[in-house]
Amino acid sequence: MKVNIIGAGPAGLLFALLTKRRFPGWSIDVFEQNPPDATFGFGVVFSLNALAFLERDVPDFHSRLMPRLESWPMQRMVHHDERIDIDGNGFSAIGRIELNQFLDELCRDAGVKLKYESTIQSLEQISDCDLVIGADGANSVVRRELEETFQTQIESLTNRFAWYGTEQSFDCLSLTFRANRDGHFVAHHYRHSSSMSTFVVECGEPTWRRAGLDRMSDEESRAYCENVFASDLSGRPLISNKSIWRQFALLKTQRWSVDNIVLIGDALRTVHFSIGSGTRLAFEDAIALDRAFGEAGDDVQRGLAIFERQRRPIVEKILAAADASSYWYERLAEKMQLAPWQLAYDYMMRSGRMSDERLRELSPKFMARVDAERAESRTTLR
Repeated sequence: MKVNIIGAGPAGLLFALLTKRRFPGWSIDVFEQNPPDATFGFGVVFSLNALAFLERDVPDFHSRLMPRLESWPMQRMVHHDERIDIDGNGFSAIGRIELNQFLDELCRDAGVKLKYESTIQSLEQISDCDLVIGADGANSVVRRELEETFQTQIESLTNRFAWYGTEQSFDCLSLTFRANRDGHFVAHHYRHSSSMSTFVVECGEPTWRRAGLDRMSDEESRAYCENVFASDLSGRPLISNKSIWRQFALLKTQRWSVDNIVLIGDALRTVHFSIGSGTRLAFEDAIALDRAFGEAGDDVQRGLAIFERQRRPIVEKILAAADASSYWYERLAEKMQLAPWQLAYDYMMRSGRMSDERLRELSPKFMARVDAERAESRTTLR
């Protein structure tokens, strides 16, 4: 069987690796438009749950990945210069290029053919195969060529964000809230190596326009953001890598496959970066699709049907939580009126799937603080 995969990101490379190991006789080619050392953005982050599923489903990959990760057992919120630590909310991170190069190495060892700097402009270029995997990200050529058939839906959020890096190291995954005369800002930041951190700056569109960020050059934008977060960066500059201001597009496809073509990862649907599940879902898609063909063999239609039947209900639950998280940030100015502990608590409740009881189990120290603040508020009101 011949498989053509478009896109050498986490989804495409992990599927190629697992399926080549499962079916050594299959011909698996990966086409990527960029060179092997190119990547945009800086780091990717995994929750503890994401790593737990990797340990369960692909233990050898997990064991080799873990030493490459930066890890921490909590999340931090900074508001009005007060730090609120949320215990039990651990994460790990790795640089995007480090992750891709690690997967590239494993794929080559398994016998996958990797074809970098291969731009696919039409499906006709790669149609000489039994199965086409569209793993080419949110701007997927595969999906766009069959947009109406895949029944794509796109909702653009109103907030603006820019994805930077910095050599400033941070203790853990943090959300830092700052305000100035132009409005309100939040930075999503975490270290993804011993010497580099990801630093995503987000703000509402009114703030973005009042600040003049819609008219600034890259250098001017970076200088402005460095000033907003000066106390957090400790004099370190922000580093740009095509760090343009964008609106996040919530993308969904009603259909997952067309004939012998299937989408996975961000080509299939996007997940807002605030929930840290984009790469997790890409990996889970790859694992589920590989397992589907483990059951179906070279029966492509059966394999695609199994994949969607087993995977769709899980994805839809995660997407609902991710969408709720993204909408929370759309009300940034309103949320920043809360006290630091209230902001942190409201943030943890943003998906609609968390309860006080569950949060007490997950983060007992944090919830002890919340309960104490609530008790003090009730006493004050008497």
